[in-house]
Amino acid sequence: MKILAITNLYPSAEFPSHGVFVQEQIKGLCAIGLELRVLFVDRRRNGPMAYYRLHHEVREALAGFEPDVIHVMYGGVMADQIVRHHHVCPVVVTFRGSDLLGENLSGRMRQIISRYGVHCSRRAARNADGVVVVARHLFDALNGAAAVDKVRVIPSGIDLTRFKPMDSRLCKQKLGWNPQSFHVLFASSSGDPVKRPWLAKAAVEQVRRLDCPAEFHFITGIPTTEMPLWLNAGDAVLLTSLHEGSPNIVKESLACGVPVVSVEVGDVAEQIAGLEGCHLARPEPAALAVKLRQVWQRGTRLDCPARCEEFSVLNVALKSKQFYEEIVRESKTSRGFATGRGLSIPTVLPVPVTHGKQIVGRIAGPDQSHLTPSAKE
Repeated sequence: MKILAITNLYPSAEFPSHGVFVQEQIKGLCAIGLELRVLFVDRRRNGPMAYYRLHHEVREALAGFEPDVIHVMYGGVMADQIVRHHHVCPVVVTFRGSDLLGENLSGRMRQIISRYGVHCSRRAARNADGVVVVARHLFDALNGAAAVDKVRVIPSGIDLTRFKPMDSRLCKQKLGWNPQSFHVLFASSSGDPVKRPWLAKAAVEQVRRLDCPAEFHFITGIPTTEMPLWLNAGDAVLLTSLHEGSPNIVKESLACGVPVVSVEVGDVAEQIAGLEGCHLARPEPAALAVKLRQVWQRGTRLDCPARCEEFSVLNVALKSKQFYEEIVRESKTSRGFATGRGLSIPTVLPVPVTHGKQIVGRIAGPDQSHLTPSAKE
């Protein structure tokens, strides 16, 4: 099966951490035998008009690749343009958070733009053949735009060969951190008010007043290769966002055995449900500080490998593949699309991100040698 993935989120030389979760998703799909090509719409470089100039690039990609499914990996204007103008094969759209929830703490102009993006997302959902939301609460944010039977909840996955428990003391030593301190990590896009960094800082200040030797670390601009090191060096991950979809930082933390303290946002409650050592708290510094202190006093890591397997990149890929197959079958029946070319395992190395609007090429998947035979199947 061939999938044309269209995304405005993808790592580049300038922004190596931007859209890593999309890259991981694509690797997972390739690892289970799908053939992927990626069309990267570089909005950062080319501005918002890049979405309205997409038609030529999409037509070229379709003609040269002949996919069974187009998967638009983010909503908004981009998804709306693809769904409305390209009908040669079924289209799936994934919604991740802000594309359905807006950007409610940004400046006035950005709020207006994001509201238009939400409008476009719902229109895209209405006309798409399939809709993926990364968390259950985002289904409500569709506001009835998509029929229930064409929506699936499929979170972003993580690579468990990278995110796994490591020696915390050794990781602290490599980063030059005081082994006697309680290290609180806070993941935030630089300057993103939705993450509410002021609340996280206030919570850590408060927990220091409770005789906890806390140190606060922003995880911003850290190379993706170093993220497992940072997480394993940490003693807790703090999340204070106003809204989220399905934050990967929580899954990555659990996979590394690091306790999570969070406000109730996105699907965090589902991710940490029943895990001793993880806590939800009211979005107030004092409440968050109490939970952080409890993590410090407990002083042990998490042990939840079964929970982590649920959101491995390969399990997520299998769910996506099943959805593609359902959509292709339905399209053959109801609309007569010419699809179904069998499975093809890509063998070409990952293509680099080039300047301009797109990268088009086959993407190799991650090594599967760590999987059991049943997991590979």
